[in-house]
Amino acid sequence: MPKVTAQGKTFDCESGSNLRKVLLDNNIDLYNGNAKIINCRGIGTCGTCAVAIQGEVSEANWKEKTRLGLPPHSSDNNRRLACQTQVLGDVRVTKYDGFWGQGSEIIWS
Repeated sequence: MPKVTAQGKTFDCESGSNLRKVLLDNNIDLYNGNAKIINCRGIGTCGTCAVAIQGEVSEANWKEKTRLGLPPHSSDNNRRLACQTQVLGDVRVTKYDGFWGQGSEIIWS
């Protein structure tokens, strides 16, 4: 079973689990500010669940690549959308500042 480390916590999940659901189910503060209220609920259109991920996860799909290629995101910043990412092995997740998690300051790791 893969282990997910985020916000100073480590927990198990099934291989293939959706990262957004895993984080929210384990009370991880995935969204910054009002993005907790105003987000797309996991369909991959808003970009507010953007995180940096170290470890084994699914490849980015076309929807994720498209959203992360539009401002305020940049395809160069090495972020992933938690809602479009499947956990395949042990991962460490880092959340950055900014409404969409696009900033440079680490909020939690």
